[in-house]
Amino acid sequence: MKIWFDGKLVDQEEAKVSVFDHGVLYGDGCFEGIRFYSGKIFRLEEHIVRLFNSMRYLMLDLPWSFEEVCKATEETVAASGMEDGYIRLVVTRGKGDLGLNPRNCPKASMFIIVQNIALYPKEMYENGLSMITSSYRRPNPDVLCQQVKSLNYLNGISAKIEAVQQGAGEALMLNQRGNVAECTGDNIFIITNGVVATPPLTECALGGITRHAVMDICTELGIPCVEKVLNRFDVLSADECFLTGTAAEVIAATSLDGRTIGTGQAGPITKRILARYQQLVRE
Repeated sequence: MKIWFDGKLVDQEEAKVSVFDHGVLYGDGCFEGIRFYSGKIFRLEEHIVRLFNSMRYLMLDLPWSFEEVCKATEETVAASGMEDGYIRLVVTRGKGDLGLNPRNCPKASMFIIVQNIALYPKEMYENGLSMITSSYRRPNPDVLCQQVKSLNYLNGISAKIEAVQQGAGEALMLNQRGNVAECTGDNIFIITNGVVATPPLTECALGGITRHAVMDICTELGIPCVEKVLNRFDVLSADECFLTGTAAEVIAATSLDGRTIGTGQAGPITKRILARYQQLVRE
């Protein structure tokens, strides 16, 4: 397997990051996850725009331009020889010292990995997944900005541990006001009386690329879709619920905290959206 590492394609064994890299020492960096289908990268430019926005927020500078990063991503996919797969772009602060000062890291580093990924077991896509409400809250933007896909994922990992410990597929995460934010790595949608709703980004939710794609699909299919502040009651009383994310794609959620959502199966609107999404990514 070839890895794009700081400007060139190298064998996996040669793609090595220093133990003094601040991405390793402090989670100082950002990343993007992207899918490709039939050799075509889905919404590549939108992902790279988000990556560059994350870098701008973190004051990370790369020696490669936007166009060069897009080209490097395409080259890595081509080198993989795969038809369908998952791309992970990672930008780190680079090699520095044991102090926090980012100015002691003279050069940022970037690598691109292409692999297969299966976020949830196949049976969960067929039957829906169960969720628990995590005791961990999404922090306010002045603590940790959710619009930055940083390498610091401890908040989500802690919630994921709770879900795993309780035998659930995913954890619902609330914000500091107790409203629904998102899940550990996915955006959440509910459907009530034919209307699709998802929390606005101001509720500490990531501006997911798949989230945007699903909202576009709703417009195309004539399904009402709104951004709306939600709480746990809204989720529990919904007719349908589904999650979206680059790795997860679109997957129904059928229970929360031991309570059934809707019929306990993927609902008709969720299935329509999923079917159109599966078409869209290959067009």
